[in-house]
Amino acid sequence: MEEILCREKQVKILRDIMGKPHQMTPPALFLYGHTSTGKSLVLGSILKSSQVLHVIVNCVECYSQRFLFEHVLNAIRADGAAILDTSTLIKCDNMSDFVRLLQQEVVAKKLDMQTVYIVLDKAERLRDMEQNILPAFLRLQELTGLNLCTILVSEIVWEKYRFGTGFLEPLVIQFPDYSKDELVEIICHDRPEDYPEGFYNMYVNLVLNIFYYACRNLKELRHLVTLNFKTYVQPINSGEATMGDTKKLWKHIEPHLKKALCTLYLREVSSSQWERYQQEIETADNVGLQGLTHRSHVELPYYSKYLLIAAYLASYNPAKSDRKFFAKNSGKVNKKVQLNQAKKKDRTSNHMLGPKPFPLDRLLAIFYSIVEGRVAPTANIFMQITSLVSLHFLGHATGEDQIEQPKYKCLVSLDFIKAVSRTVNFEVTRYLYDFA
Repeated sequence: MEEILCREKQVKILRDIMGKPHQMTPPALFLYGHTSTGKSLVLGSILKSSQVLHVIVNCVECYSQRFLFEHVLNAIRADGAAILDTSTLIKCDNMSDFVRLLQQEVVAKKLDMQTVYIVLDKAERLRDMEQNILPAFLRLQELTGLNLCTILVSEIVWEKYRFGTGFLEPLVIQFPDYSKDELVEIICHDRPEDYPEGFYNMYVNLVLNIFYYACRNLKELRHLVTLNFKTYVQPINSGEATMGDTKKLWKHIEPHLKKALCTLYLREVSSSQWERYQQEIETADNVGLQGLTHRSHVELPYYSKYLLIAAYLASYNPAKSDRKFFAKNSGKVNKKVQLNQAKKKDRTSNHMLGPKPFPLDRLLAIFYSIVEGRVAPTANIFMQITSLVSLHFLGHATGEDQIEQPKYKCLVSLDFIKAVSRTVNFEVTRYLYDFA
């Protein structure tokens, strides 16, 4: 078993509990702690080194009881190997059959006296299944009569699992968060061979001084340390500084680390990419509202883009003009309309007056007129409207009459909506009253 840093206490507790393969173990263990605290690493290493039969199940992947039962039974039958003949797969969809088939498979392998471990990772998902699943797995040793131990691995405390009677209390083992010194010790094992240990240790401490109070996730901190190390040693590689020039290296890396605070937990955006986006915001004149880049436009769902365009048109076009822009057969333009168009230059621009509130039915009518293809009015469309409100692209317009249907205002700028329209090849200015 490879050395696991800063988890010696938990390793010793688990080894003492599991004992030797033929010794009886507690019927259930409960391991809990935040993300990246070493739960799965410690448990997986101990099970591999002890060479006992064990099954590790991800409850996110096995989201139904049938998938959960079949995964456990087929993994025990295959003993860790891949099953090539699908006709031999075990089918099971209820707990009574699962207990019976589990007894058969363990006895068939002549392992009924050896401890069998069933590890349920992301065990909090079991609370969403039928109410008999979790109590049955906790009592699996009693139900099967086998030397069997169920291990639940979770990120929430055991008290949140109790929702009824019949529970067998498991043995609870906590994996606390790593301290700052422990994080430094673990991350320093990723040190490049070209740099001395003291130099890299000092760099890791600098990074944690900025990020530790905002983030305790070991994986995220490891990612940030590795990502920014090239920037930190750039003055050394260019000959502008040496490893002993601590102040110069700090002044060079400090602005980069502070900007990287904005990319915490955003693995698809590195700190250097974020800086380029910020430079685009400062230099470009046609960037949208609230400092959003063109990348943000692309990330909007397809129908959300058309909903946002429809909201902008409803905010800046008079309601009387909808028939002119969106009706397929609006007829000939009469002399009165021509006269109004001739006097349009004398009126104040709608964009100068700001966005006006519009009802929900008008928004949907414009949306179904401009969107490509036939779209059914499903709940997904209304959810995307709610998402646009939460992103502050749309705002609620409250009035005195609270009984009538909700009204909204579009809060984005003209440049922003033009950028969104380009991503769906929609020429928005053709449908705006001020530009028509």
